[in-house]
Amino acid sequence: MASSKQVALLLGLLHLLLAGRPAIAAFDYGEALTKSLLYFEAQRSGKLPPNQRVTWRGDSALHDGNDAGVDLTGGYYDAGDNVKFGLPMAYSVTMLSWAVVDFASRLAAKNELEHALDAVKWGTDYLLKANVAPDVLYVQVGDGNADHECWQRPEDMTTPRTSYRVDASNPGSDVAAETAAALAAASIAFSRVQPDYAATLLTHAKQLLDFARNHRGTFSNQFYHSSGDEDEISWAAAWLYRATGDNAYLTIMWSGNNGGVRTAFSWDDKFVGVQALISKVIYIYQLFIVQGAIQNSGAWATYKYNLDMFICNVAQKGSNNIRKTPGGLLNFLPWSDNQYVTSAMFILASHADQVLGASGATLQCPQGTVTSQDLINVVYSQVDYILGANPKKISYMVGFGSYYPVKVHHRGASIVSIKQSPTPIDCKGGFSWLNSDAPNPNLIDGAIASPDESDAFADSRNDYQHNEPSTVVVAPIVGVLARLA
Repeated sequence: MASSKQVALLLGLLHLLLAGRPAIAAFDYGEALTKSLLYFEAQRSGKLPPNQRVTWRGDSALHDGNDAGVDLTGGYYDAGDNVKFGLPMAYSVTMLSWAVVDFASRLAAKNELEHALDAVKWGTDYLLKANVAPDVLYVQVGDGNADHECWQRPEDMTTPRTSYRVDASNPGSDVAAETAAALAAASIAFSRVQPDYAATLLTHAKQLLDFARNHRGTFSNQFYHSSGDEDEISWAAAWLYRATGDNAYLTIMWSGNNGGVRTAFSWDDKFVGVQALISKVIYIYQLFIVQGAIQNSGAWATYKYNLDMFICNVAQKGSNNIRKTPGGLLNFLPWSDNQYVTSAMFILASHADQVLGASGATLQCPQGTVTSQDLINVVYSQVDYILGANPKKISYMVGFGSYYPVKVHHRGASIVSIKQSPTPIDCKGGFSWLNSDAPNPNLIDGAIASPDESDAFADSRNDYQHNEPSTVVVAPIVGVLARLA
């Protein structure tokens, strides 16, 4: 016969199961969180700091900006190549900052808040340098086509480090506004710990949004083609409203496009993020009731409705549900699908805690009511898939678990470290490493690959569609893992 203590334990476990949260975590989310932040150290460009933990990397691209007479050292390489692209970099910084804004206490509880702020600051320090004047922003360093002709460690680069800028004559309102969003979000993240730095970030954010609004036109780069600038302008205005409380930024949003019901949230489409930020204000602060200067409550309610329907579709309770792979991963688009999964999971985790949980509300979906815990359960299911609960039993996060991709498409990881072999590797010399069947000699912890729509995955360096990690995949999962850890 069971003892009273055993009965109490069983009842406690039953309560947790009924609440929808695993009684015992399926994975060590804290370890995954640590690795996700280590990944950003592996992506660093420039002079590495004394506390660099990814020791197989070395200093690189120390003369960036020399062609333009400016200092453009630092920042992040975007993926497995050696180019610094401003649009995905700024989006990654925005998402890292959002993780700190919404989940600072959870990051601190896992002793990762300082590392998260370091990851943000490595990006914002560069973005500040890139904004050399109110209407000038450097948005790319390196030539993508030339870079793809070579396979070299970043420490050995011999490809052109051309600097590209946007200005009043050559506008790039998409990347300028995204940079404004990144700096505004980061200003909130640093407001308590480094207020002077936060104020500098905010000043640049304001002038960059002004620049974007006054000089419309997207920047056409080689690999990250923006579909428009309306989402970035609203995104920047939403973050500046959150940072300042100035109703002028709400007016910018109200006069713009609310995006409708979106099918994804990504580096190119920020409308879901805008809707999420506004929905929090509507739920928690009843924006269109208390803000007398803002008219047309129906317009603001539409932001909330559009987000609700996106979340319903992600949670499989909507009228146009996001399809899934047979193994259960949300399948948004064929190319690096996990970039859309991690960003959607950030939206769900933030909305579950910051909105539904905080207000005691539920989500009324076409196919039923959804609670905050229901959203967290969806987050668990998707993160668990990424970490190994999938048909292939592989962790798509490099370095996590015992079975993970060992041949991701990444120049620095795939070539022996300069610390081990300092002899320079020329442009073509590295292709023997690219085409080798051997595992990468350097472990790029926290990098995330993706399966295809059938849950299939070939761990091949030449499969850059599924096996090239990037900052836009990993940045959103930092906050998600902080929430689950």
